Amino acid sequence: MSMKEITVPDIGDFDSVEIIEILVTVGDQIEAEDSLITVESDKASMEIPSSDAGIVKEIKVSIGDDIAQGGLILLLEASASKIAEPAPSEVTQEDLVSVETTKAPEPEKQAPAPAPTQKPSPTANVDEVTFSKSYASPSVRKFARELGVDLGAISGTGRKNRVLRDDVKGFVKSALSGGVSPTTQGTPLGITPLPEIDFSQFGNIETQALSKINKLTGQFLHRSWLTVPHVTQFDEADITEMEAFRKQMGKEMERDGIKITPLAFIIQAVVAALKEFPRFNSALDNSGENLILKSYYNVGVAVDTPDGLVVPVIRDADKKSLVQISQEIREFAGKARDKKLKPSDMQGGCFTISSLGGIGGTQFTPIVNTPEVAILGVSRSKMQPEWNGSEFEPRLMLPLSLSYDHRVIDGADGARFITYLGKMLSDIRRLLV
Repeated sequence: MSMKEITVPDIGDFDSVEIIEILVTVGDQIEAEDSLITVESDKASMEIPSSDAGIVKEIKVSIGDDIAQGGLILLLEASASKIAEPAPSEVTQEDLVSVETTKAPEPEKQAPAPAPTQKPSPTANVDEVTFSKSYASPSVRKFARELGVDLGAISGTGRKNRVLRDDVKGFVKSALSGGVSPTTQGTPLGITPLPEIDFSQFGNIETQALSKINKLTGQFLHRSWLTVPHVTQFDEADITEMEAFRKQMGKEMERDGIKITPLAFIIQAVVAALKEFPRFNSALDNSGENLILKSYYNVGVAVDTPDGLVVPVIRDADKKSLVQISQEIREFAGKARDKKLKPSDMQGGCFTISSLGGIGGTQFTPIVNTPEVAILGVSRSKMQPEWNGSEFEPRLMLPLSLSYDHRVIDGADGARFITYLGKMLSDIRRLLV
């Protein structure tokens, strides 16, 4: 036996690719051409096979690593590969035709025997369209086909909602325990699929492919909408004084190239509210029976890009000044537009803010960014008359929309949170207390 280094073969024009899945563990007996890892570029994912057979002794990579051609994947205690079966003789197209069209001699007619009971093909009811569009590695696709499971009916738990082998197992287990065959589940939750419609019969059309971000965001939000019982609380915050102070500071810092955004004030106010109401800074565990309370304050900010919505995270927002938060917001927005955000830039969020104030609208219902339990929607502020007890006076009012997971947060706490948030924004001096 000898130790063999297994490296990445030629992967084309890519300088490096990211490892998103490790398919073997130490001690596994593998054969040549067995898949070892799954890597992903910005265009596609692929499995890297082993060049030799043997026993895995040491894995040299981790999920999230970047690896290039020639990079070391693992150490293998090499063994003799299985003896290859003799290659079949070359078959020509004429041979195939003759095989398909030649019939065997018919036997003498006898009394018909009882027809054997045939099991239906396990993949007979798999929707090939949703199966092909699902996000999974080739080995998981093969595994799902063997079990007759439609990948399109499974919500992946892997990175970027990738369907893993354990997701397929869990789906089958759930289907069997509920008395539902995995080959007859149709669409998720048993909803009848939409009929195929030829829209060109009504006029000219153009088919436009969704971007990768659009697809992933759509899957994620769809899962969140189906699994989280949403409630949305609406309110308005008087930001007249806040905006006056922001503009004053903007003039003073203009020569230094510093610009404080309204969103920076909102982030600081959100952090204050999360500290006052810790339940909003939590997550449910996978069992749904335990609440995980967080002692850090990472606030996600939804950013609109030409390719779709992304959510970079301002880490440790409670430890940063208005200037620092404003600078990070601008940096993340630039990276998002230039497609330079790293996966780590969009992880670890506790609470998300989706601001549409720069575009317009009055109110909207944001979808909770699971596993977070709440999200704040911010619409365009407007000057309107407010009664001060003796007369109407013009005040700048900011519409707020707070959506939350009703399994964790009840309506009373939702109302308290958004009221407290409005109080912080109406008098920013309270943020210093």
